[in-house]
Amino acid sequence: MAGKRSRCSFSRLELILIVCLVLMISLTVVLLVLHFLTRNTNDCIDNIAEEAKYLVGVGRADCTGPVAQVPLMGYANPEQVGGGLLSRLYSRAFIVAEPQGSRRVVFVSADIGMVSQRVRLEVLKQLRSKYGELYRQDNVILSGTHTHSGPGGYFQYTLFWITSRGLVQPTLKSIVNGIVKSIDIAHENMKKGRLFINRGTVENSQINRSPFSYLANPQSERNRYSSNTDKEMVLLKMVDVEGHELGLISWFAVHPVSMNNSNHLVNSDNVGYASYLFEQEKNKGMLPGESPAWLLCPWQGPFVAAFASSNLGDVSPNTRGPFCANTGESCDNPQSTCPVGGASMCMAKGPGKDMFESTRIIGQNIYLKAKELYEKASQEVTGPLSSAHQWVNMTNVSVELNATHTVQTCKPALGHSFAAGTIDGVGALNFTQGSVEGDPFWDQIRDQLLGEPSNETKACHQPKPILFNTGEMTWPHPWHPDIVDVQIVAIGSLAILAVPGEFTTMSGRRLREAVQREFDSHGSPGMNVVIAGLCNVYTHYIATYEEYQLQRYEAASTIYGPHTLSAYIQLYRGLAKAIALNGTQELSPGPEPPFFNVTSLTLLPSLSVESAPAGKTFGDVLEEVRQEYREGEVAEVTFVGANPRNSAENATEHNFLTVERYSNISSSWRVVLNDASWDTRFYWSKGTRGQSNVTIEWHIPAGTEPGLYRLRYFGHYKKRANFLRVISVPFEGSSSAFQITAP
Repeated sequence: MAGKRSRCSFSRLELILIVCLVLMISLTVVLLVLHFLTRNTNDCIDNIAEEAKYLVGVGRADCTGPVAQVPLMGYANPEQVGGGLLSRLYSRAFIVAEPQGSRRVVFVSADIGMVSQRVRLEVLKQLRSKYGELYRQDNVILSGTHTHSGPGGYFQYTLFWITSRGLVQPTLKSIVNGIVKSIDIAHENMKKGRLFINRGTVENSQINRSPFSYLANPQSERNRYSSNTDKEMVLLKMVDVEGHELGLISWFAVHPVSMNNSNHLVNSDNVGYASYLFEQEKNKGMLPGESPAWLLCPWQGPFVAAFASSNLGDVSPNTRGPFCANTGESCDNPQSTCPVGGASMCMAKGPGKDMFESTRIIGQNIYLKAKELYEKASQEVTGPLSSAHQWVNMTNVSVELNATHTVQTCKPALGHSFAAGTIDGVGALNFTQGSVEGDPFWDQIRDQLLGEPSNETKACHQPKPILFNTGEMTWPHPWHPDIVDVQIVAIGSLAILAVPGEFTTMSGRRLREAVQREFDSHGSPGMNVVIAGLCNVYTHYIATYEEYQLQRYEAASTIYGPHTLSAYIQLYRGLAKAIALNGTQELSPGPEPPFFNVTSLTLLPSLSVESAPAGKTFGDVLEEVRQEYREGEVAEVTFVGANPRNSAENATEHNFLTVERYSNISSSWRVVLNDASWDTRFYWSKGTRGQSNVTIEWHIPAGTEPGLYRLRYFGHYKKRANFLRVISVPFEGSSSAFQITAP
């Protein structure tokens, strides 16, 4: 038995060799498996990469600017001056480039009233200094969302200085730097990607605020449409080759005027709230406006959702329509007037109990439709990139209406009904919409102060009675632009018409259809044509010829006369033809716009030394929070404050407040909300003797986690360092801790 065991046994060396052989075989098998897996994975990646049609980059940057003392831009109400912050304003940039070519295009949607010529010129100047000829006037579109609650003062034309108190450098600088920074982020974040387009109908979010003007359009034309507003949303979805979500652009026609002209808090209104909801959903665990710290590449940004403007000229979000503020009766009549109080009493109401709730309702409607379209987007955008641009002197464009009739545009002028305002924001004096005759009283004042319009201008603008003949007013600078940008950017089958103003519903339809036909007739059928509003330079409104005859607000604000729309249709058809025939290089660039040598011209009060009440210091609490709150209630604290302009002029992205929750695990306070949240409100009130207060509100939403919280305030105050020098000193304050209890 012992001998048999000896013959079957192995020596120590043999055992070691057997183990080594097994290990080598195992290692070989593993390596072979890994080889084939890697090869298959690389093949898959290569296949996906082959599917990538473009390089795509997205970026977002703050462009809020000063939130106090600067008039808000939109309602032209000199009493509507900034006094705090509801939500931050952002510039959202999207770059699409051909992977193997030099062609690229940029679309920017900024949370501002409109893009001014001064903003565009300064942005292009900075881009040229950074990138050479990569980003130019032909391939960069700058579009404003048209919020009426952003700071003004970023124009170089005189008319806009009147209600904005001049050229406000902090506003201009914040907007320009924010736009450029968003483009920088998108540029550094370029990656192989794909684009998908979808469209759908948005309900219960808009009405036509000039329905009587709309009815002036031919019935045969109106019969082709089911509504007197464009209810369609067009959405462009962006993903990288691995399917990671990058962002979206949505175009939908609605005025961001859910926040009315009694508001004093800077915010991005209903479309900004839609962006907020979408970005918060996609950027889980991040504060609003925050970039994720965990990303490997420091230039990478979060998901970016832009809700851009379109042909919103006569489209209101105030869906309950116009009512007399003093009697409650309807004032839905051709002049939008009330029996008692006239036009100044006729105001439209949103769907909510107040403007804050109305903003959320309309914004959420837009967001929900965008979410649906985004999730279902399957039609891929493919094809080459192209861009066409011209500068045009809009004061003397000859328009061929037909083979026998040629007409011309006019020097800019505003009619009497311009001063009446709209049902979204009424005027301050006794002007009414629909005025086709002048008022001797106001005409005489105009003649004495500003000069009488020339007979040529009067005749050109008929039947508009001219209130401001801005095209003939040049002191201290021209009051309105003569040179205007017209531009189309094509991303494969998507054509974006960058229009320099507010097209009414029917004006937009005519423009889109004319451009569509031009593409069709020159070998580019099936283009998706969208209008991007308030781009590059602001020229007020563009009404149809028929709407112009009634001279409601939109028509009175069509500054280049009754044939403005026909001129734009002719110009954009020319751009579309050039793109379709690959002849954009043959387009004449046109006369360059002026860049006025105005660095600062403002009537804003200067920033002076500030003081705290006796026995107090900046950041001390004046009115404390309660000890306990429930969801649905408002936590509120008032501090010894300082002018928020100090902070805006000392930091590009200063945060005024935080809501913080105490963590028992880490024994520390954790920020859960900042001043970009729509649940917080920051109010500044100026007192006497250099003193002011700041009140912070937190409207505690449903679902707030119970626990211990506090509200913090961050600011800067002005202090005299010596006889000649005043400096800004940072400070902060905090409320007492308070408990949020379970409902």
